[in-house]
Amino acid sequence: MDKLTKDQKDEYATSLAAIALYDGEADISSEQITTLLEATGNKEVAAFYPIIFANFLTAEKISEMIVSPVSGGGGGGGGGGGGAGGDAEEEVEEEKEEVEEAPPAVDMFGGGDDGGDY
Repeated sequence: MDKLTKDQKDEYATSLAAIALYDGEADISSEQITTLLEATGNKEVAAFYPIIFANFLTAEKISEMIVSPVSGGGGGGGGGGGGAGGDAEEEVEEEKEEVEEAPPAVDMFGGGDDGGDY
């Protein structure tokens, strides 16, 4: 948190306040966000953040973001390892990559092996 700018901290605190209101099934309004920010000691958050976040983060949008996967972003790690295994696991054969052969190179100036001129 020490590496974040003040704006980033304000955005972080405001978004967490909106999520807390959503989780508590409270109204997500700029007044409620401001009240929650002040109650948690975040009294120096710029006044426009609760307004912007309340206009954007409706309960429907928050639940949509929580439920639906997001695309993009960095590559996360692979899934967790196997554990006990068992008969229910099916072995998946790795598909071998098919390598396409490139067509023979064409001499653009007519000096190929066939002796023909263009």
